[in-house]
Amino acid sequence: MTGPNKDLKFPLENYDRLCFLKNIVKNPNIIVGDYTYYDDFENVGNFEKNVKYHFDFIGDKLIIGKFCMIASDVKFIMNGANHLTNALTTFPFAIFGNGWENAMENKSYPQKGDIHIGNDVWIGYNATIMAGVTIGDGAIIATNSTVIHDVAPYSIVGGNPAKEIKKRFSDEEISKLLELKWWNWDIEKITKNIQHLTDNKIENITE
Repeated sequence: MTGPNKDLKFPLENYDRLCFLKNIVKNPNIIVGDYTYYDDFENVGNFEKNVKYHFDFIGDKLIIGKFCMIASDVKFIMNGANHLTNALTTFPFAIFGNGWENAMENKSYPQKGDIHIGNDVWIGYNATIMAGVTIGDGAIIATNSTVIHDVAPYSIVGGNPAKEIKKRFSDEEISKLLELKWWNWDIEKITKNIQHLTDNKIENITE
């Protein structure tokens, strides 16, 4: 046995509220790695509904790595939500036309960039990730957090706005883990090491 089939929509038999996310996402600007799963209380189709303000004409991307765990009601706020913040008003006159269509001439709305989620990231229930944020490999985002800044690899963050609670490992161990990049191994090697990957002793990993 070499683990579940990464190309299955629903890897748990007779359970359709947990999916391997890359197999259900239709938007080409949402890019998801192998084995990343999404678990929803109601319907996994809610995932794309929770990628908010993601307009084709803007072209920003949500990029999620491998082996991530995304809980129900996690929301991603994309750049289409942005308004002018350095003007006298934030009101979006231009979208209403009728004499207001030129309001944004020679101006543009703020662009904060893509959202990048690393590998082996756990995002807890009802967390919100804002445009332009990068979440490092191995990070944990606590339930109900609002993430407005980048998150360091292998750190745990929580709150609104989210702040670092602690590192999961020592700096030396984090460096080793980032060098190891176990999520890029072939599935046979991952399967061989699953007992060690679910432990906390890096030295036990075998080639």
